[in-house]
Amino acid sequence: MIKKKNPFLAISFVLVSLILTLGSCNERKVHQIESGKLILEIDGKLNTRILSETKPSTPLNSVFQNSEYIVFRGKALNDFLLSSTTEKAISDKLGNGVQYTFSGNYQEGSFAFEKLLTIKTYELFPGMLFFRVAYKNSSSQSLEVNQWTNNRYCINQLDKDSTFWSFQGSSSDARADWILPVSEGFYQKNYMGMNNSDYGGGIPVLDIWRSDEGIAIGHTSLHPELVSMPVDMKYKKDKVAVGIEKNLGDDFSLAPGESLETLETFVILHNGDCFNSLRRFGDLMRAKGMQFAETEDAAFEAVWCAWGYERGFTLDEIIGTLPKVKELGFKWAVLDDGFQIAEGDWDVNKDKFPGGDQQMKNLVDKIHSYGLKAKLWWAPLAVDPCTNLLEESPDIILFNADWSPRFITWWDAYYMAPTYSKTIEHTKDVLSLFMDEWGFDGLKMDGQHMNAVPPDHHPDHGLDYPEQAAEQLPEFYKMVYENVREKKAHAVIENCPCGCCMSFYNMPFMNQAVSSDPLSSWQIRLKGKVYKALIPKTAYYGDHVELSDNGDDFASSFGIGAVLGSKFTWPKDNPTAGASYLLTPEKEVVWKKWIGLYNKKMLSKAEYLGHLYDIGFDKPEAYAIQKGDTLFYAFYADEWNGTIDLRGLDTSKEYTINNYFEDKNLGSIAGNNPVLETSFSGFLLIEVFPTVD
Repeated sequence: MIKKKNPFLAISFVLVSLILTLGSCNERKVHQIESGKLILEIDGKLNTRILSETKPSTPLNSVFQNSEYIVFRGKALNDFLLSSTTEKAISDKLGNGVQYTFSGNYQEGSFAFEKLLTIKTYELFPGMLFFRVAYKNSSSQSLEVNQWTNNRYCINQLDKDSTFWSFQGSSSDARADWILPVSEGFYQKNYMGMNNSDYGGGIPVLDIWRSDEGIAIGHTSLHPELVSMPVDMKYKKDKVAVGIEKNLGDDFSLAPGESLETLETFVILHNGDCFNSLRRFGDLMRAKGMQFAETEDAAFEAVWCAWGYERGFTLDEIIGTLPKVKELGFKWAVLDDGFQIAEGDWDVNKDKFPGGDQQMKNLVDKIHSYGLKAKLWWAPLAVDPCTNLLEESPDIILFNADWSPRFITWWDAYYMAPTYSKTIEHTKDVLSLFMDEWGFDGLKMDGQHMNAVPPDHHPDHGLDYPEQAAEQLPEFYKMVYENVREKKAHAVIENCPCGCCMSFYNMPFMNQAVSSDPLSSWQIRLKGKVYKALIPKTAYYGDHVELSDNGDDFASSFGIGAVLGSKFTWPKDNPTAGASYLLTPEKEVVWKKWIGLYNKKMLSKAEYLGHLYDIGFDKPEAYAIQKGDTLFYAFYADEWNGTIDLRGLDTSKEYTINNYFEDKNLGSIAGNNPVLETSFSGFLLIEVFPTVD
């Protein structure tokens, strides 16, 4: 008996074979997206690889990586099988571009997810790609998701003897360098929320670069986000891993058919150091709608601060120093901590000001009588225990998850809730006291606690969810800035988040950035590079010179175009102060020379050419500033004896070189061969201008 073949079985076999073949083809096919010199490849499992059009000797990525994923029950899900792709033209705030989408599916037993990877390119932002990923629970049961990750890349070392340099924009009580080398064994989480009781926030960009090129990643949210941007070289000596992570906690789940969407994140391919990626990020966020304060001329003027006398200052000490402040060429006098009853109760301390408000007004008048401007120290959002404010408004405090008050360790104070109406009204009253009644010309907002706040769990503060407090903190500083500038149109508002990487989202609402308690001269210089990349025209204050190396390194501020400042005491110290900052006759000669030179050159207002030198790889450490047709160069090294490159010159011109600090002519140089043989200790400051025949 001969059995007939079942035609339906034959057709089914052909269909299954066709589906398997198509699936196999999809897995093997590699899609490519280009933006400038950046090339992104996506394989059939939605893994990616970053390449460069320049084809370096060692590629940035050697293999395809699971760069965008969710963590399900402790496991990072990968191998989403590509099912479809689309491509379409787009036009929005960022201009004209192209949007690509890639859909894929994952299944393991009864668990199933769909992944939609959306990538955008824009004509105005070459070398950048923008990512957003959605994950849908396509199973019939709720599924727990613990975390999402975007832009996780393992970046190859250029060669076995080379290193990586990095920009890492988080904040902690380590007050660590923002720009630093990365080598085997290194790990830093870079959480953008609170990392200590009163340290948190930062700049949501992470940059890793080699001597040939680098990769920066970040997110484009218009408010702070509680994400991490880890840098990990613990386990691989020739690769560094980076990424953007959002921890969703143990209780987050997706119901059947429900979706989770990530933030929009980005990757940048760039040459040189982080200046180039940070400048691109700043331009991007302005294009998305962020508006930064206009520059204020007074913010570029040299600053003397009374903090050298510390909290135990006397009025006689401050008033007695003003003639010397004026003589040396400073334009600002700052009254620091110690004038107030307590943090939160900002009325004058009658032990210091027995004449009350009138005596404070008299002090401001005295400062003005010397032709100086008056600035006042202030720690917003801090309220001490046992203050009148706390007694009258105990509900003004921000609560932790267990409803305990959030403590600011540094000030021995509590966090005020930045979104709460009573905090806003109290702050407006304080600003009226400072600016209207006392007559100050500017504010020094101080304290690391200002940079970020934790989620607020207070039931009476009217939030939709606790994290809203952190997200809306910048609105508090917007209120402060607008309120003060309404009172005084040219007021200077300094934001000094001690030791923190200032929150990018607070930057629009100040007009004087500061190195904020630098631990070294290196920190003064590197922080300047970051601020001048993000906010090109803002005033950057190098802080008190006494905080620099040896307490007298004006050169580190001067050479990079930072505002100069000091907290010297004269004619004697306060006996209760913890250290001496006495302006001796020897120091006075040095201080007068630097402040005079600063007032003459005003490099702080000139164009900072941060792209010309790599802060990590170029030796000696170098900076350039352009003012008219003159380029000002600053070089730093403990000792240097060799050649230096004078970059940025017109190759068709001859130039004269002058050491302007020592008033010494160094000869001439051709723009097409701008190499100078020289030696120096510590620093070299030169100006180079076209030679006149």
